[in-house]
Amino acid sequence: MAVKIFVDQGHNPRNPNSGAEGNGLNEQDLTYKIGVLLAQLLEEDPRFEVKLSRNSPTEQLGTSNATSLAARVNAANEWGADYFISLHANASDIPTASGSEALVYSAPSTASALGEDILAGLNAETGIPNRGISLRPGLYVLRKTQMPAVLVEMGFISNAAEAALMDTEPQLFAAGIYNGIVDYIGG
Repeated sequence: MAVKIFVDQGHNPRNPNSGAEGNGLNEQDLTYKIGVLLAQLLEEDPRFEVKLSRNSPTEQLGTSNATSLAARVNAANEWGADYFISLHANASDIPTASGSEALVYSAPSTASALGEDILAGLNAETGIPNRGISLRPGLYVLRKTQMPAVLVEMGFISNAAEAALMDTEPQLFAAGIYNGIVDYIGG
């Protein structure tokens, strides 16, 4: 039976729940594009089934921050996903802040092990430093999912080089995350 991966492209095209902005880019546009490419890689692999949280670049989930997050979690729970992966771009007031990070509910856990493999895959494909796993049990998408969930901060939108890489080479991020998933399931 195929492994069911729910790919959540973090944030909405506009408020509520629009994402960070930096270097002329919007987080939700980057997460949408990378999510679509990741879904294509997963769909081409018979070991996986995939669903996206946003099926068009203008799709708006929810009418508040809370209902936007609930829509993503509920869709994954109702589908019976095996894993939930939420894509994000980090932001900092420090323009040199750099790296990919995985946020999980607890560690050690299935999610933290998956997150470690995803971060290794991202680092191998993009060269962006691996900031490691952080525990964030308060995050709704990590707390309310009925399956292991990883929130991936792929890079910093506030870092000009990382923002440009996410914008111009989104396939590197999709491939890195895909390779991490495959490594985790023993591909």
